[in-house]
Amino acid sequence: MDLFLSPMAGAADSAMRRLCVEYGADGVTTEMVSAAAVYYKDKKTFALARIGEGEGRAAVQIFGHDPGIMAYALLTLYEKAEIKPASFDINMGCPVKKVVSSGDGSALMRDIPLAARIMEAAVKVSPVPVTVKMRTGWDREHKNCVDLARAAEGCGISAVTVHGRTREDMYAQGTVDPESIARVKAAVGIPVIANGDIVDAKSAGRMLEITHADGLAIGRAALGDPFVFGRIRAGLSGEAYREPDAAQRIECAVRHLRMIVEQKGERVGVCEARKHMAWYTKGMPGSAELRRKLNEASTEAGMIGILLHIEKDLML
Repeated sequence: MDLFLSPMAGAADSAMRRLCVEYGADGVTTEMVSAAAVYYKDKKTFALARIGEGEGRAAVQIFGHDPGIMAYALLTLYEKAEIKPASFDINMGCPVKKVVSSGDGSALMRDIPLAARIMEAAVKVSPVPVTVKMRTGWDREHKNCVDLARAAEGCGISAVTVHGRTREDMYAQGTVDPESIARVKAAVGIPVIANGDIVDAKSAGRMLEITHADGLAIGRAALGDPFVFGRIRAGLSGEAYREPDAAQRIECAVRHLRMIVEQKGERVGVCEARKHMAWYTKGMPGSAELRRKLNEASTEAGMIGILLHIEKDLML
């Protein structure tokens, strides 16, 4: 059973992806990259698509609504990549207004003929497998994930990931619909990856029991907790699992911080690390005060000092 790190804009950076692979993820995906931005040669976009050492089986996720631009961007990213992606993933599930209003992301679920042209164009030029991530539909009255998955299979898409919510649901708690994912699994012969509120072995087991999916994609549960992959894998297989102690968690946070700073420089790296440090320390005693201190830290050394002080207090 393969466990994947879901692409998460603003979170699943190279450092997080490396740590998730180290702690048990079978595959990871970059933050989503705009095909149009690649076409217009935006430097920041190429940086987002960069795969680093230690990321294992890594995919680049790309979004757009123009078949020609999608094909151009996909091929360009592959040719310019120092470390080649194992696959490309087309985003047809992002629910964010800014993305949807441009006709991208989950907006494509309302136009399957256009989605098919995009998939055909991508598959035709790609040197590696192309996959698709989708939702169950635009809203609860229009759940057409089976139709889109069948179109994807017909276009030569290698696998689909289905987030068990509609675009209308956004990320609302309690809205995941595993039965729709099960219908996709029954309708196509390509691998189906299930996604949505998979946070532990219990939720993973329930998702697999209902959907019979070929793999699971884990998103927000991995924020500040790359250990979640090993924990879920052990739980599904009935093996013993030893939870990381406070020192191991802080050590992981420090490594994450250092990797971000190494990649992006201290000023940008420290700013971007703040959210990750908040996730790592969530639930720890005095976490609100810890977040305040971490958000005020302006240097790598300052932030590490706070983390090591946390570790010392927790070990007392």
